[in-house]
Amino acid sequence: MNLFKKDQEDVKVIRPPVLGWIEKKLSDKEMDYLWRCIDKRKESKKSILAGQIHESNALVDKSDWFYTNTLSPLCKLYREEFQNIGEDIPVNQKHPYFLHKFWVNYQKQTEFNPIHNHTGVYSFVVWMKIPTKHDEQNKNPISLKANTKAISTFQFSHLDIIGGSRPYTYEMNPEVEGTILFFPSQLPHQVYPFYDCKEDRISISGNICLNTTKLL
Repeated sequence: MNLFKKDQEDVKVIRPPVLGWIEKKLSDKEMDYLWRCIDKRKESKKSILAGQIHESNALVDKSDWFYTNTLSPLCKLYREEFQNIGEDIPVNQKHPYFLHKFWVNYQKQTEFNPIHNHTGVYSFVVWMKIPTKHDEQNKNPISLKANTKAISTFQFSHLDIIGGSRPYTYEMNPEVEGTILFFPSQLPHQVYPFYDCKEDRISISGNICLNTTKLL
């Protein structure tokens, strides 16, 4: 028999906020636009990456098309589903968001990105090309000897309700091409290496910050 009821005046149930992320499948129009951005990629950004990645190049969101049509609606959806992370920043009530950095990564076999986070308020990753299949990767001798099935995956590291670190893993298969993950910039994540494939894995990432040069 339960002696307490949560509607009693002297009993409170506390549920601390646990922030997640948004997963969305991009349209053909959005993907075509991103491939055009890649075709016009700019200078190398390899030096700013946390890990060992073959090449990384800056991209330009011409006329803010991707921000306006994809990222800004995701900012709004995140605020509705979770909370406005920017509220912790005093100037957020006066200044708008903008796409601060935008780049493409080319990852070759054996390369990786160790656990890291980003600058800004929100960040995102889009998988453009995945040349491997998770099940096949896990038949690799390196994977068979490992104590984890994380080979070739993308993994978030988030806190559970009691503060423990928990992984959330995305298995890399061609089916995830065209998927965007939209998440708080401070959420740690990592990219594990893949093997036995000469093709590049291609992804796009970016950071959304507050534009303190403009007023709402």
